[in-house]
Amino acid sequence: MPRRNRPRPDAEARPLGGAANQRVESGPDGDWLVRSIPGAQATKFYRCPGCDHEIRPGTPHVVAWPAEEFGTVEDRRHWHPGCWSARGRRGPTRRR
Repeated sequence: MPRRNRPRPDAEARPLGGAANQRVESGPDGDWLVRSIPGAQATKFYRCPGCDHEIRPGTPHVVAWPAEEFGTVEDRRHWHPGCWSARGRRGPTRRR
């Protein structure tokens, strides 16, 4: 019978910080934790708050959330890299 991997008891309480490909970026809108997601790891559809277009599975993108207290899962936003770098000039779009 195959071995069953059980989640560690502290897996649910783990903060979003701590990934190796993660960095802190400071801007006029505050400090952000930013993680680059390679296309091979992008498996879901997301909506970019910068352009309001879809980020399709297989598309490299960045995930950002406020740096204070590491944020929560609900605070994460998936951005196209160009939209993320231009957020100071454009700001997030408003959905209608």
